[in-house]
Amino acid sequence: MDFFVNYAVISELRYIEIALSFPKTEQVKHFDRIAFKVKGKRMFSTYLDKNNTANLFLTPAQQKQFCEKDPDNIYPVPNKWGEKGATTLELDTISINLLIEVLTVAYNEVISPKEKSRTQTRI
Repeated sequence: MDFFVNYAVISELRYIEIALSFPKTEQVKHFDRIAFKVKGKRMFSTYLDKNNTANLFLTPAQQKQFCEKDPDNIYPVPNKWGEKGATTLELDTISINLLIEVLTVAYNEVISPKEKSRTQTRI
């Protein structure tokens, strides 16, 4: 039974709830997407409702690691941003545990090193 819960479709509302659970995170508009950024800093994720995907901003090394873990659901954005670490997540089929793991890594790339050690997701 846990398998099915772990792989449930991540809805728009659930993704927003998870992204906003990180400290000092705010939701803003970014073209046709919903963006999530640390207040006073840059974005760490965007969400696109028309295909239920999210884009995250990772380092190229982190991107490679996560793409190898689940290449069907995590892959580089197919442009120059993707070469720099921008990564797409398929929210219809990614596991919730992997989503939280990769979203935490993207968030931690934005906050300062001092704040990183205190970061905990409040889901």
